[in-house]
Amino acid sequence: MAENNTPDIVYTKVDEAPELASASLLPIIRSFAAAAGVSIGTKDISLAGRILATFPEALTAEQRQSDDLAWLGDWVKTPEANVIKLPNISASVPQLVAAIKELQGQGYALPDYPYEASTDEEKAIQAKYDGIKGSAVNPVLREGNSDRRAAAAVKKFAQNNPHRMGEWTAASKTRVASMSGGDFFSNEVSATLDKAATAKIVLETASGETVLKEGVSYPAGTVVDATYMSAAKLDAFLEDEIKKTKDEGTLFSLHMKATMMKVSDPIIFGHAVKAWLKPVFEKFGDELKALGVNPNSGLGDLLERVKGNAEIVAAIDEVRAARPPMYMVNSDKGITNLHVPSDVIIDASMPALIRAGGKGWGPDGNESDTNCVIPDNSYAPVYDAAIEFFKANGKLNPATAGTVQNIGLMAQKAEEYGSHPTTFELPEAGTVKMILDDGTVLHSHDVAAGDIWRSASARKAPIEDWVNLAIDRQKATGYRSIFWLDASRAHDAQLIDYVKPILEAKGVADKFEIMAPREATIASLETITKGENTIAITGNVLRDYLTDLFPILELATSAKMLSIVKLMNGGGLFETGAGGSAPKHVQQLVEENHLRWDSLGEFCALGESFKFLADQKGNAKARVLGDAVDTATQGILDHDRSPSRKVGEPDNRDSHYWFARYWAEALAAQSDDAEMAAHFAPIAKALAEGEAAIVGELAAVQGKPADLGGYFHGDADKTAGVMRPSATLNGILG
Repeated sequence: MAENNTPDIVYTKVDEAPELASASLLPIIRSFAAAAGVSIGTKDISLAGRILATFPEALTAEQRQSDDLAWLGDWVKTPEANVIKLPNISASVPQLVAAIKELQGQGYALPDYPYEASTDEEKAIQAKYDGIKGSAVNPVLREGNSDRRAAAAVKKFAQNNPHRMGEWTAASKTRVASMSGGDFFSNEVSATLDKAATAKIVLETASGETVLKEGVSYPAGTVVDATYMSAAKLDAFLEDEIKKTKDEGTLFSLHMKATMMKVSDPIIFGHAVKAWLKPVFEKFGDELKALGVNPNSGLGDLLERVKGNAEIVAAIDEVRAARPPMYMVNSDKGITNLHVPSDVIIDASMPALIRAGGKGWGPDGNESDTNCVIPDNSYAPVYDAAIEFFKANGKLNPATAGTVQNIGLMAQKAEEYGSHPTTFELPEAGTVKMILDDGTVLHSHDVAAGDIWRSASARKAPIEDWVNLAIDRQKATGYRSIFWLDASRAHDAQLIDYVKPILEAKGVADKFEIMAPREATIASLETITKGENTIAITGNVLRDYLTDLFPILELATSAKMLSIVKLMNGGGLFETGAGGSAPKHVQQLVEENHLRWDSLGEFCALGESFKFLADQKGNAKARVLGDAVDTATQGILDHDRSPSRKVGEPDNRDSHYWFARYWAEALAAQSDDAEMAAHFAPIAKALAEGEAAIVGELAAVQGKPADLGGYFHGDADKTAGVMRPSATLNGILG
């Protein structure tokens, strides 16, 4: 699929703070890369870009946008692929709707998102938009498994400059609450296919059979799971936990992944909203429906819709007064845990709470112990074990802690989040069956109306690649290496049947341990507390959770992780870290013209990408660039040039100036390529001599509002003006 003008490296255009940072950093990268004959292209995987690419028929010829995600999906399957992938929005419905409204306001004649599609046209529009929600990007790009770890320089800096940790005591009331039955974990069944097969998923009821999905094809060796969550047991669990929270005097909090798990988790979130306001829904159910209330959209949307009905508002106030205090997203603005499904994302929210000593912010603006409600019990034991470990042992010491690296199974949509095309909220009671093309009933569950049924899978080739990647990483490091697999869980048992024979055939079985997530969490915490290191070898969702949990404890952030995806067909994908706090960063920039986003993840990915390109295309100058990036990154850390959180102090743009300067100085000083050294010597000199002017120009713009021309779809010229305010720096870069 490669085009003649395909760039050497593709740098993704994304959303929010990472994209704002790109407006400042990418011109620097392009300027330096040109000296090595390296071309840097961009492809748009932002939420706005994906929306526009999905509805070309609604746009004018000038407004139409190519489907860059589809292009990248093809390119990552080639040996030439070299992608630097920044974090993009994994949209919840409220985010999707907000982006649509912004684009409509800019003159794009997009259709509205139909919450309840009734006509064929509405259903078609809804289906298109639903394809953009959640983890629409990562499964397309991740044609390889994940090697994620703290870069050596970053880990060293964290140990030398330990961040603040909240105090843990044995008296803490903070705990994790999960369902003891009726959840996805307890209902899971799994099988490995001995031959290629196509399956259909049907719901058999008293009135007949409904085909939920057909034409789901799997190659031989695929591990195929099925499970469901009982709506009735979920409701009973939530009601019970609300009462227990009140009795315990803690904050109530719900921790989900309503972005990535875009079908199942918004539904579960909606159950929590209904449980919280149960008396209101019982009394005013018809009125709420008439007002267009959908609890899956959150408490914030509900309150907006009912604000004109005094009786309902009074009833809500009465119920909320009787409930326990809620964990808050923003106490000052009254934004609760249940306001927006995408506000509290488990892989960011739980590590932050654990790092803070088990404390969450309450509606009174004070910290308090918290009941962390995680309905499904698949991975909740990780957080429960961590909390109990710190209660018993006290907080982790970042100055002496070792590290937990991760090898994650994610290639070819392995264990895809929520498995969107094969997840269903069931309209009536019956039996869900997964039937193969030869008539075999692979999986079957008796279900009730409202239950959430889903299937996920992992293919043979990615599983084998994952195990071999783990073997390579263990050999390279010698670290304690643990497969986080629970032999008593259906899916994990199938994976263990793959893992053990490979380890034995390669004679390395004695180098690895296999533990259930709870035991693996404890073992890993014990290991890093002693200052030693370990490798967590996990499935996809657990990869996502752990590569936030341990970095946030070790480094204070997961945005500074080195994330290398060795694509299975020979290419490379270099991910730059998490973007969970990016919305707050944008808000601060708009209000104060200060961007506190730290581009350290981008620096780490950039160096690896250049070095990969050097090997990939025999470009020795690219290796010189990559090695110098590492030196510049070390300089950023050693001289504390990372962005400050406060307006009036150095921000993201300052860090980019220093990165460019250290990079140029490293290139001028190196002896591997005299031509490169000669090229960058005057640039390094100009950047050093221009320090006062550049720093002054960057500081001068802070403290007043910034106009980006949009949140989801900003104006490129306005954004460049905001993010490149130093004429001196711009002039040096040419």
